[in-house]
Amino acid sequence: MQGAEPFAHPGGPGGALVLHGFTGNPQSMRPIAEALAIQGLTVDLPLLPGHGTDPSDIVDKRWADWSTAADDALSDLESRCDAVVVVGLSVGGTLACWLAERHPEVCGIAVVNPMVEPPAESLRDLAKSMIDAGETFAPGVGSDIAKPGIAELAYPGLPLEAALSLFEGVAEVASGLATISCPVLVLTSIQDHVVPPSSSDLLVKSVSGPVEQVFLERSYHVATLDYDAEEVTGRVVAFARSLVGHEPAK
Repeated sequence: MQGAEPFAHPGGPGGALVLHGFTGNPQSMRPIAEALAIQGLTVDLPLLPGHGTDPSDIVDKRWADWSTAADDALSDLESRCDAVVVVGLSVGGTLACWLAERHPEVCGIAVVNPMVEPPAESLRDLAKSMIDAGETFAPGVGSDIAKPGIAELAYPGLPLEAALSLFEGVAEVASGLATISCPVLVLTSIQDHVVPPSSSDLLVKSVSGPVEQVFLERSYHVATLDYDAEEVTGRVVAFARSLVGHEPAK
């Protein structure tokens, strides 16, 4: 898909791994990645498996595919940097938390409307019943944006089997939130039609390290492209700079 390409920037010893959400792609996080690059950080914004191409490519992908890809990207970035922060939107935030739980060397995580609260059992049952009925996709959840004329380049459908696997991953992450001891920045949209704000609240009250929560009053789920995009980017950049340093590009 044109515009869904991954982004990488070789910079200084401070690194940032930037992760997009489920059925989305790097387009939703590119403004943040580019802003971090301008500050001189070494930045990697990968395209997660099954995303950014054709919806059929995500049907057989599972939580293990995305978490492994995120882990590999972090390892590669750490091999080139002295310190790394992880930034994520939605399920990218889920992955950021998953990484922080397993890699105490991560300097900090900045997450936008992260999905860390396990979905209700009724939602899982609904997905299973649709699969039993022969359905492969449910209506899509992409492009939840308040600002007119702005769209997220996301798949039009939600892959059901992949979503069930994702829900299992979210439950795994939720069980380990208390082990996150690095600094955490949480940006939460008050109106979110994809991930309820209570998910952010769960993260804030569960982690054991320093945490700051910022509420976004004008944006929906994809706040990185919405009315509050400038504030989101600015806060993430300031957070990253405070933890890994920077050498602004001239």
